[in-house]
Amino acid sequence: MATPAHFTLTQSGEFEPTPFAGSHWGDDHLNGPAVVGLAAQNLESCCGSPDFMPTRLTVDLFRAARSVATSVSVRTVRDGRRVRSAECDVAQEGRLVARATLLQYRRSTAPPGRLWSVSTTIPFPPRPDDGVQTAVDSDAGDWSRSPGDHQNDSRKRFYNSAIDIISGQSNSPFVRAVMVAEATSLVTNLGTKGIGYINGDLTVGLARLPVGEWIGVQADSHWAADGVAVGTATLFDR
Repeated sequence: MATPAHFTLTQSGEFEPTPFAGSHWGDDHLNGPAVVGLAAQNLESCCGSPDFMPTRLTVDLFRAARSVATSVSVRTVRDGRRVRSAECDVAQEGRLVARATLLQYRRSTAPPGRLWSVSTTIPFPPRPDDGVQTAVDSDAGDWSRSPGDHQNDSRKRFYNSAIDIISGQSNSPFVRAVMVAEATSLVTNLGTKGIGYINGDLTVGLARLPVGEWIGVQADSHWAADGVAVGTATLFDR
């Protein structure tokens, strides 16, 4: 059997969504991790470097992506000695569905001295069984595979081993981190009546790249007014 992936690369250079890219929001909609992961993979492929750390990725999700051929274009905004910036457009049927901006910093040594930090407790799930791709947890529940088991008002976390973005191309640590970070909207917006907000953008800040296939995200805050919500979460690995 072929390894599951969200897209296949066609001879024309477009990306054809597979059934794995489908979303629960609509029969012909693509899920968030597929869209942000596609942008991240193309940005890293075109503009990444071992000397630079992909520190911030911002993705604006302009409209719902559909299950149709998808094109991606990448352009360099700045290629400096210390800072690199690039943009990526994701389009379908001639319309822009998402735009991503990647900021990279050249790696160097840390300055001397101690800094303030906050202590964070992160519970880990049991070692996942082979073939199990996700685990969801809340302070009022216990680890399970379904977000529906955690429709409560307590803190939530999500643990995932993401499938490949493009068939035949393994996800890099950066791409895996971005895909799991998209679940911020899940862990911050899942309440007693399900998920009431659909995320229209995502910003991922990374101090380092994750280690291992499994990455988690734990809710930190949720603020809302007038139908607009902002949520933050922490990415973690073992």
